[in-house]
Amino acid sequence: MPVISFLNQKGGVGKTTLAIHIADALTRRNHKTLLVDADPQGSALDWAAARQGEPRFPVIGLPRPSIHKELGVIAQGYAWTVIDGPPRVYEVARSAIMASDAVLIPVQPSPYDVWSANEILELFKESDIYRPDVRRAFVINRKIANTAIGRDVNEALSEYRLPVLKAAVCQRVSFADSATLGKTVFDVDAEGQAAREVMELVKEIERFVR
Repeated sequence: MPVISFLNQKGGVGKTTLAIHIADALTRRNHKTLLVDADPQGSALDWAAARQGEPRFPVIGLPRPSIHKELGVIAQGYAWTVIDGPPRVYEVARSAIMASDAVLIPVQPSPYDVWSANEILELFKESDIYRPDVRRAFVINRKIANTAIGRDVNEALSEYRLPVLKAAVCQRVSFADSATLGKTVFDVDAEGQAAREVMELVKEIERFVR
């Protein structure tokens, strides 16, 4: 039962968008999936509430520093658990790391996002005392295709000595449009480029975790 967290101490990097879409993609690949909203802002819960009808996967709120203690019981019966982590709430983020098999760090291709990545790495140092086996990698999100900054972000992240997943998700209007309806890009255009990018990412995550 792999547990993956999307974490970055910087806000606005698209953690919730990725967490929702990866949970949906896993479900569409016939994995029974639970999405845990560990952000006190509750954006994933808001997304689920905006949807007409039940989501394809359950979304629960758990913005507490006891995720690693509670998740074992809560996630029983699920093949995958996806945690949407909080920015700036260190105790909750640390607990999410300790609950996870892998932590994915969404980074936008901007110097500010690259510089801020050091904050989550400091949290890893603390959690490594208890869970040194947690895998971790950067995920490029909101990439602007065919731009220099979009191409150079991998090189900029190399100083942190963490892997960068090859599959990147580009900035597309369809993500925002679908979110307002409590949907994903798979609901609005399952064959579109955005859906293909997410599916490539989830396939790479499956390989990375296992």
